[in-house]
Amino acid sequence: MAGPCPHTKHDIEGRRVVGRWCHLCFSPFIITPIATKPNIPYTNLPLFFFFSLNSTTKLDSITSYHCDCFCSSFNLILCGVLPIPIPMASSLSTKPFSTEALSAFASLNSDLRSLSPGYLRLSLRPRLPKRLQIQAAGSTYGNHFRVTTYGESHGGGVGCVIDGCPPRIPLCEADMQVDLDRRRPGQSRITTPRKETDTCKIFSGVSEGRTTGTPIHVFVPNTDQRGNDYSEMSLAYRPSHADATYDMKYGVRSVQGGGRSSARETIGRVASGAVAKKILKDFSRTEIIAYVSQVHKVILPEDLINHDTLMLHQIESNIVRCPDPEYAEKMIAAIDAVRVRGDSVGGVVTCIVRNCPRGLGSPVFDKLEAELAKAVMSLPATKGFQFGSGFAGTFLTGSEHNDEFYIDEHGRTRTRTNRSGGIQGGISNGEIINMRIAFKPTSTIAKKQHTVTRDKKETDLIARGRHDPCVVPRAVPMVEAVVALVLVDQLMAQYAQCNLFPVNLDFQEPLVAALSPEEVPF
Repeated sequence: MAGPCPHTKHDIEGRRVVGRWCHLCFSPFIITPIATKPNIPYTNLPLFFFFSLNSTTKLDSITSYHCDCFCSSFNLILCGVLPIPIPMASSLSTKPFSTEALSAFASLNSDLRSLSPGYLRLSLRPRLPKRLQIQAAGSTYGNHFRVTTYGESHGGGVGCVIDGCPPRIPLCEADMQVDLDRRRPGQSRITTPRKETDTCKIFSGVSEGRTTGTPIHVFVPNTDQRGNDYSEMSLAYRPSHADATYDMKYGVRSVQGGGRSSARETIGRVASGAVAKKILKDFSRTEIIAYVSQVHKVILPEDLINHDTLMLHQIESNIVRCPDPEYAEKMIAAIDAVRVRGDSVGGVVTCIVRNCPRGLGSPVFDKLEAELAKAVMSLPATKGFQFGSGFAGTFLTGSEHNDEFYIDEHGRTRTRTNRSGGIQGGISNGEIINMRIAFKPTSTIAKKQHTVTRDKKETDLIARGRHDPCVVPRAVPMVEAVVALVLVDQLMAQYAQCNLFPVNLDFQEPLVAALSPEEVPF
């Protein structure tokens, strides 16, 4: 509220009580007497819970007060002579409300009741906004198309719950299994030898082959666990792995296979991403295609791949998932060279999106490239993200970098070049979205390394277990999945905000084609 509030000062029994602002919603509160009782001696009462007073407030002959603001309500009832030893909480004037204050007040309320039940009664009726409620963090993505993954690498299984999926979409396990097979271990000599079929099962949200609009539960069992391979990890931290930081954060961790930090967690993302890809394909013919463009020092030249005509079968034609056969062989050789030495290498995955609807993304904090960066950088082993010209664009001038507009043969506004990567101002412009994601070398290797134990002693460690010498071939379907999750969530947001009412046809494109009168279902 701007400007002075008319209720900031009140006269009570000839004394001046200075009002304050609510530190939770920044609205003024009002102090009004409810009842008075004569002959009650003077009491100094610092009132501090939701509101702090800079000086002691003197209340004479007041037995009950009611203080209201837009976010809370409580009664303070004084029935006798009892100075309340409540220290001034000056920090409340500069810090937002904390749930610890609620606990402290409840404890104080109980203590005062026990000390003087006949003289003092405090009652509290808080109304806390939802933003103060505690929620589990880190395992859920999306607002409209919302996905939660669960499970550990060597637990009973992994999976996901998809909430917000539109109803009446044809869906079965086979739709997800295609991408799960591309992600699964044991595909070739350049991937981990762990043998898992990664067969998924849909437990809810689908009836008679169609989605019902209710949460979809997908489960994939773990069938080839070797928890004993990780006995050393219970004592020592693997270098560059999440062992140490999980202990630092939680004080406890799953030592078998890394738990939630394992790439096996991405099964839930790939399964839900397959559903998102299906929605995008059916709705707007949107295609999401990723491929390996670099392994260690072998870099695929950008001009060798035509993103307008690139097909999935070109990528899946070799075990490294590089669409150029010559460079694919070089990449495979680079992985083989470190694999036999018990070492690992990293690489880069390039991802493109064709036929992306225009208008996706919401400035300023929810820009489309920001959402994409968050999603892909949440994948295990990621270390870098670029879209469009990326860092190479820093070597150009504005006149060299700008994408000039023109009108194509269909009357659509297009750009002659695409250094913006299909996104301008955080909003998709209909051009091909392209991005590159860097993956580090696999952390767990079969070479002796220096580390420390959980009880802070230096030691050497040779890690056991089965691991990829290079993660990028299996990361390809993971990148496609999380990009699909971002786009379908943004598509639903765009439809809800900007296409609910008739669009401005001078500038906007309808997300759905107009129906003829006989086609309208109601």
